[in-house]
Amino acid sequence: MPVHGTHRRAIGYVLIIVIEFAILGFIRFGVSRRGVRVRDLIGGAWARPVYVLRDLGIAVAFLIVSGLVLNALGYLLKAASNQAIRNLFPQGRLEVVLYLMVALTAGFCEEVIFRGYLQRQFAALTGGASGGIVLQGITFGAAHGYQGWRFMLMIAVFGTMFGLLAHWRHSLRPGMVAHFMQDGIGGLVGRHFLR
Repeated sequence: MPVHGTHRRAIGYVLIIVIEFAILGFIRFGVSRRGVRVRDLIGGAWARPVYVLRDLGIAVAFLIVSGLVLNALGYLLKAASNQAIRNLFPQGRLEVVLYLMVALTAGFCEEVIFRGYLQRQFAALTGGASGGIVLQGITFGAAHGYQGWRFMLMIAVFGTMFGLLAHWRHSLRPGMVAHFMQDGIGGLVGRHFLR
């Protein structure tokens, strides 16, 4: 967290939200100049309520499969929770609320930034979807470098799996739901077990 003092974590959460929406705004400005909307990057909206349930089911299945993969990779890398990760966990009620807002922001903004925008840009640069998926995954991992190289590698794999999901579904919605659930539940559970 870049801020010191009694409310350092809460202020850090607010800064994360502001920065992520600022990046999203920059992307929105750029793509709108080419006639593309953020909704287009997402893959449209839910046309019927049943689609919400479908994407929720896909998100849960994705988290189960990716959890197995990441647990195996974490075991091989001997990855253990570090202080940078523990510092992210909320402590009081206000922090829990702000943390869930950060998780919601990350689920929306990071999916649009990495899978909606960068994945397409990298695919155009490399001439194929595979290049876009892998490069955005690596960039996603690098963006989490503060967690150490082991977690950075694991997050790059996770980001690549999110990229595969977005490519398969032609939509960011299942990934957004999964991203929010993973960050939100992970932080709320982690605050009790990994302090």
